[in-house]
Amino acid sequence: MSSVTLHNVALTYPDGTVGLDSIDLEIADGEFIALVGPSGSGKTTLLRTIAGFLAPTTGTVHLGDALVAGGGTLVEPEKRGLGMVFQQHAIWPHWNVAKNVGYPLKRAGVKKAERAARVEEVLETVGLAGYGPRNPATLSGGQRQRVALARAIVGRPRVLLLDEALSALDEPLRDSLRLQLQNLTRSIGLTVIHVTHDRSEALALADRVVVLDGGRILQIATPPELVRRPSSPAVARFLSDATLFEGTVEGTAFVATGHPASIPLTLLDSPAEMGEGTIAVLPEDVELVADPDGEAEVVSSLFGRAGNDVVADWKGIPVRSRTTGRRLLVGERVTVTVRRALFYPGSRVLSLSD
Repeated sequence: MSSVTLHNVALTYPDGTVGLDSIDLEIADGEFIALVGPSGSGKTTLLRTIAGFLAPTTGTVHLGDALVAGGGTLVEPEKRGLGMVFQQHAIWPHWNVAKNVGYPLKRAGVKKAERAARVEEVLETVGLAGYGPRNPATLSGGQRQRVALARAIVGRPRVLLLDEALSALDEPLRDSLRLQLQNLTRSIGLTVIHVTHDRSEALALADRVVVLDGGRILQIATPPELVRRPSSPAVARFLSDATLFEGTVEGTAFVATGHPASIPLTLLDSPAEMGEGTIAVLPEDVELVADPDGEAEVVSSLFGRAGNDVVADWKGIPVRSRTTGRRLLVGERVTVTVRRALFYPGSRVLSLSD
């Protein structure tokens, strides 16, 4: 089995810095998980703890049924049966592609003939059939990263760990490799844990996304759930660029504090209780209409293939909207209409780099 289970995992560095705090996470066999969060959120710390490069202060880590960390046990990284690909692909320049890919098998004592057959098989799997004799210096960045991926999976790992593995590549190459990576890992049934700063990449690739901040898990959800039902205003802002308003539910509306925004309760897509709280408005739920007498002014307008990304200053609050049709111009006055909002009773936004 290639499932991964972390129970109550915490990690504190010698200087007292908290790296992980009470992590509970179950990753199913064959599942693709993405870890996202701002710098210092604990993404890479969590990945390195699963890999065995860091030992948890408390808690346990299981790979399948095997305890690999915690309770007095600490299995070395090379004995955990994992494959890893980093941002820097670390291909050895003095070896050809076949030797690079076959190195884990050589270390494991696999005989030469079987090693050659498995290397050729995995190179074909990653789209590099016949590249074994090639010098790494003759390869493109994307090809070298595929060599690194082939080396990571040639040993038939239980779990594949990716640490910003695509971030050093330029678009559209990165987009192309995303598709190849997804197809490859699903076709061979790999369990994948992928650390990325790219929110779109996480949402596009993962079966579930884990949002981390300050070493804690804020939310675990499928991409659609995460985008439409973020667990907090901070997650809504971080993942979906939501606009946040603090205020109070008064009668039949949410009234923003120190702002003209008044949102009818019928537009709140979550239970609304009397009292203070925060609403999160996703960009796709904000309509901006050109109006010379409008209460907001466009301060940014970027063209996108799926629609224009527009930010308007609405009485001191930057409101983001994704619009179609004519692209609004910077300096243009607009009327703001909120079509839907998420309400969080009593919330104060103090996380995800607030």
